[in-house]
Amino acid sequence: MLNIAIDGPAGAGKSTIAKGVAQRLHILYLDTGAMYRAMALKALRCGVAPTDAEAVPPLLATTEIFAKNVEGVQHTYLDGEDVSGLIRTQEISKAASDISAIPAVRIKLAEAQREVARLSDVVMDGREIGSYVLPKAPHKFFVSASVEERAARRLHELRSRGEYIEKTLPDVMDEIALRDHNDSTRAFAPLLRVPDAIYIDTTFMTIEQAIDAVLSRLPNQTEAKE
Repeated sequence: MLNIAIDGPAGAGKSTIAKGVAQRLHILYLDTGAMYRAMALKALRCGVAPTDAEAVPPLLATTEIFAKNVEGVQHTYLDGEDVSGLIRTQEISKAASDISAIPAVRIKLAEAQREVARLSDVVMDGREIGSYVLPKAPHKFFVSASVEERAARRLHELRSRGEYIEKTLPDVMDEIALRDHNDSTRAFAPLLRVPDAIYIDTTFMTIEQAIDAVLSRLPNQTEAKE
């Protein structure tokens, strides 16, 4: 199986790049971050704090999270409900970072992600795909960009969806820096760049350039033809 792992911090563009690579190669794309967002939504709906390491694990036994592509777009389902549009808020983003620090959550979702990779050619992005979920993946990348650029992209994303927010660029930069710290210092499966991951800085790249940068580093791989 062709397994491609793309890791990186929030706002680096890894999900968009991973989607583009998967589309070019005509293989499956799995947004693992969406699965954590769905779990965060479940906790909030149940009145459980995403940081509560004792109250969250019991929810896992009665939670079903899966993803499937619908006309080339990934849809994420929580207990049978399509929550794709509900999990892209700032509140859920922060909650997902918190809940992902709970080992039981990462273990459950990582098992589901490994099963996908075992059965399919897949491009998978997240924060610990190359280090924890798919440590034996033959193709690993670490995608990043400056904090300022990542914050600007996040603001643009929110506003392009018609969301009115009063936060300034410095506000979002602070939020992203805090999330970087939380993700990289958590005790279990932290965000990190493994030694065999190819580093790609997207600060001054267009999306197409970043996709090309990944594809150019895949030995013996060519874009699938129609």
